[in-house]
Parts: sequence; C-alpha cells; structure tokens
Amino acid sequence: MPPGSVMTFGPHACATPAGFEAEWLVTDGLGGYATGTVAGLRTRRYHALLVTPQRRVALAALDPVLRLPGGAEHRLAVHEWGSGAIDPQGHLHLESFEIVDGVPRWRWRFGEYVLEREVAMVRGRNAVAVVHRLVAAPPGARVHLGLTALCTWREADGERCSADGPLDIQDAYALDGPGWTPIGEWYLDAYHREETARGLNAVEDLWAAGTFAADLGAGETVTVTARSDLGNDAPLPDGPAVVEAARRRARRLVRQAGVRTAAERLLTIAADAFVIERDGVPEVIAGYPWFGSYLRDTMTAYEGLFLHTGRAAEGRELLRAHAGLGARLRREELGDADGALWYVHAVDRHIARTGDADLAAELLPAVEGVVAAYTKGTRDGVSVDPLDGLLVLDADHAGLTWMNTHLPRGPVTPRGGKPVELNALWANALGAVAALRERCGRDASVVHGRRDAVRAQFVKRFRAPDGWLYDVVDAGPAPYPKGGSGVHDDSVLRPNQLLAFSLPYAPGADEPRLRDDVLRAVGESLLTPLGLRTLGPREYGYLGAHRGGVVARDTAYHQGTVWPWWLGPYVDAMCAAGRPVDALLAAVEGHLGECGLGSVSEIAEGDAPYRPTGAPFSARSVAALLHARTVIRQNCNLQGACPATSGKVKLAREAAPRKRRNALR
Repeated sequence: MPPGSVMTFGPHACATPAGFEAEWLVTDGLGGYATGTVAGLRTRRYHALLVTPQRRVALAALDPVLRLPGGAEHRLAVHEWGSGAIDPQGHLHLESFEIVDGVPRWRWRFGEYVLEREVAMVRGRNAVAVVHRLVAAPPGARVHLGLTALCTWREADGERCSADGPLDIQDAYALDGPGWTPIGEWYLDAYHREETARGLNAVEDLWAAGTFAADLGAGETVTVTARSDLGNDAPLPDGPAVVEAARRRARRLVRQAGVRTAAERLLTIAADAFVIERDGVPEVIAGYPWFGSYLRDTMTAYEGLFLHTGRAAEGRELLRAHAGLGARLRREELGDADGALWYVHAVDRHIARTGDADLAAELLPAVEGVVAAYTKGTRDGVSVDPLDGLLVLDADHAGLTWMNTHLPRGPVTPRGGKPVELNALWANALGAVAALRERCGRDASVVHGRRDAVRAQFVKRFRAPDGWLYDVVDAGPAPYPKGGSGVHDDSVLRPNQLLAFSLPYAPGADEPRLRDDVLRAVGESLLTPLGLRTLGPREYGYLGAHRGGVVARDTAYHQGTVWPWWLGPYVDAMCAAGRPVDALLAAVEGHLGECGLGSVSEIAEGDAPYRPTGAPFSARSVAALLHARTVIRQNCNLQGACPATSGKVKLAREAAPRKRRNALR
C-alpha cells in the first residue's frame, strides 16, 4: 500500500477476479451513497452511482463509449447478464484504478489516448458527480465520448423488471449533462453474482434512459450529475469542484485526527462514511451497503469513530440527542438489551477524554436514568435480580443481546438468563455513573457500594470450572446434546466474556489470574487474523463457513463467524494484562486493500482462510481498529517509559480509569 491516502490497482488486478471483488464507496453525509467494484462490474443489487438516504437505487450505471479520431469505438463498461455472458468487457482496457483521498479514479488507455473517470458526492446533498477527463491525446486530437444512463427506481433490497412498464424518473431524481439524446428501452437480465452467492434473486432489468455526449481534447472534462433532492433549487458545483471538495475534506479529516500511518489515514477517511447528519443531529450508519442506524452499533463504535478521529464536537451532539434513553427504555421496546449501557460507556469515555464539565453535568441525569430504567425493568425484558443485583434477560427477549439473529422459528442464539457481557456492561455503567457524580461534585457512595456488590457477585457467579467465564448464568434449558431442563449455567466459549476485563470499570479487573486464563483460552480458540470467532471450534454448533442462503448464513452469523470489532476489547484486555499485541493487527490492516477498500468488513468465516463476508464496510469494525491502534500506541509509549524490570504494562486509557476505579472504593 503506498504512503498517504492512496490505494492503487494495476491492469492485471483490474481485469481479474480481484477487480470484481474489491469494492469502493463514496457517501453524501446523509445516508446516501455510490458504490461498485474496481473493475466496474455491478456484482450486487446495491451497486449504483446514486442511492438515496432512503435506500432507493436511482442511477445504476453510466456506460462510456469512446470513439477515437480514426472511427474506432471502445465500449468501456462491463456488465454480466443472466445468460452468463460478460459484455461489454471494458475492464480489460483499464490501465489503473486508484482511490486518492477517498475518491475513486479509473483510467483506460488506448495507445496515446488515456481517459479518466472520477466519482464524488456532494457533502450534504444526495447528489453525485461523474467526471470524465481526457488525460492524454496526441496534439490537436479530439475524441467523442458517449455516456448511456442505465436507470432504475426501487428499494435497495429489491429489483425492478420491464414488466413494470416504462420508467419515468422525472419525479424521482434528475440527471444533467451535455448532449442528451433520449433512448427509452429496457436492458434485460442484468446479473449480480454476489446475490446468487447470498441465495437471493440476482437478476434485474435496467432502463436505458438516454445518452450524454461530448467531444474532448487533451485536458478537457465532461461531467454528468445525478441528484434526488428535487426540491433544492441551488445549483450543484461543477464536477471537478465536487471531486476536489471531497478530497479536501478527506485531507482535513486526516489532519484533524492527527494520525501518523498510512493505515490510520485510510481508517480515518473510512470512518467518515459512517457519520451522517439527519435533522441537524449526527447519526452513525452501521455499515454499507444495507445497514441503517442502530443504537448498539452507534454506541459500540462511538469511541473509535469520534474520539479517535478528532470529532468530539460532533459526538457531543450525538450523545445529547440520546439523553432521553432512560425514559424510552421504560416506555417502549427498543429491540436491544444492552445499547443503552453502551451509551453510558460512550458518555463516560467522551467526558474522560475531553474533560467537558458542562456535558458531564448535562448528561448525569441521562445516565442515571438509564441505570434507573434497568433497575426497574425495561420493556425489552431486562431487569435486576434482587437476589444478586445482576441483570437478567427474560426468555421472551432471549434474542436481544448483540447475538440477535432471528429465524422464523425464533432466535438462532437465544441467551436468556444473565449474559456475561450484559452484566459486565452493567457493572461498568455503575462505575461510570459513580465517577460522573464525583466529577459533578455529587456524593457517589451509594453507587460505589452498589457497583462493588455487583462486581463481587459477577466474579462469584460467572467463574466457570473450565478456566474461563460462563457465557450465560441462570440460562434456559440447554439444547441437545447437553440435554436437561430447567436453569443451567452455560460454559460455552465465546468472546463476550472479554468485556469483563476490557471496560474501564471492568468487574474482573482485579482478578489477574482469572483474566490470564480467559485470555489464554480466547487466544487459543477464538483469535484469528481478522478478529475473534463467536464460538470455539470445538464447541457444539460451531459453523466455520458463512455462505449459502439466508437461513444458512443467519445460522452461522454468531456460531463461529469471525467479527473484527472484537479486536477492540481483546486489545484492551491484553494491554491491561501486560501481554504482547505488537503484531496483532497486521492481517486486518492488510485487509484494508482486499474487500471494502480502505475499510474493514463486518465479518469473516471462522475457518481458514477466513474469507471476509457480510457488509464490506462496517462501522464497528473500523472503529475497533482505530481504537485498537490507539491503545497499542499509548501502551507502547507507556512501556517505553516504564522501568525495564516491570513485566506488566498498565492499560493506558483516558483519565487513568484503573486509578479512578481504585479511588472509588
């Protein structure tokens, strides 16, 4: 990978399967996006040059045809059809593909002629500019470029076919460019190979609305724009200005984050894709191309996306927007057992990092409201067991932990009872509220006492004879072949227990022998180059492949599939134990140039070679890698300052949470 914020593919990579698999993404800051492959082949139903924030696909493709002065024509697009044919095959003429400061660039070469395409979106408007430039040509030579607009108007998760009749896009979105000639015919059976792999319908029809045309000399450009904000009469900037603005924004974000390495620059730019604004309030898109915004994903990714990228001011507004969570937990079902506890963690990390006393005073009632809601019981089936003070998730809501996949028969990974990560977050939330009360000059003795009681019960109840922690205590009846009925403690090996040692007020932080045993078990059975398996390979129900139809993939989702976001808690716990993590991120950083370019995939298969799958652009994965790199760098600096005789490295986190935790007692 070259230095800076540049990624480059040569002609061989563009013309081989790697060019069909690697994907690019640009976004508009509102939830809309454009995405596709390096080669230009639309392998997913989501690949398009304009997708709206409401997740409707608009402009699917803009097919270039280049005519040289001698009359030779070259079709530069690439499509796969239901018959199996790939036609045209413009990818064979690609000289290079680059992503420069977040903007994709293609170059096709025909002797002395080089044509370039760049795609960028207008920040704050659902609008895309597709800019073509004749980079090189003989002196005085001019070429003719035609650009055929292939359109649709459908939900991103669906298809549109010719049986629906002619497509009138005028009330949906606008296309603009020079030399427009209408066509008005269907291109039938456009094929998306990735949808076949996912067991979904892979064929749609595309409407050839018309063709833009222009003559170009060396250095000249032609721009086609598409936008869905028909009520906005403000003119769009010209194409090159849109491209330059996107690159300038990326460079500013990198400077603002103060990052040092090429990987960190790419990750900082990648993080920007997930941070959007709706109604003047920041939100987080969980992943592209098919996810929306969800509380748990937002708050899990908060530290990486906002605090490690220099975007605390935006994060502040996001946290303030969720100040009513406590009331919502009592009033409505959020479909989420622990998202509000992650919110408390995000508030604590923000204030520890920034020292924002005004925000601490403003949000203290909010985080206390969250604790009160869990104490009284939430509409999502979470309440406090009066016997031990731990949180219990009732059987009717057993699928609402982060392992939340559901099939028609019910949750794939039901975890009713007392899940380990839910209670680690609970102990952490009590510690965070106590620290926040003290910061605001309030008495915290009652919360301290409650947190200490929960911590003691946590260690007592979750310590398993296998050498790690139970995944769930007081769980429902175990599935075959464990058999039996009634309540049991589930000792299945999963990564969830890492939160007992990684969080700032972790309930297991003062149990070094237990922590070492857990890290040994997790490292031996769950750690892979791209993240942590969700289930040990020797456990009943382990599935090492994530492929096939919806049922097969959803069944494997949390039953062995690797999740990169768990690298964040793993690095925190490892650094707290003083264990080496120097080379831990090498493979996942190499992954930045494999699938979602510059970004990190949502998941990977549990069996080697750990094929990435799921969404190619994941907010939690990117945030975890940003966080892990920051923690490793901080601890390397701390280790360098420590005496050589010290065998342990303390976890370097903002405001020294280990010291604060001791002070709370």
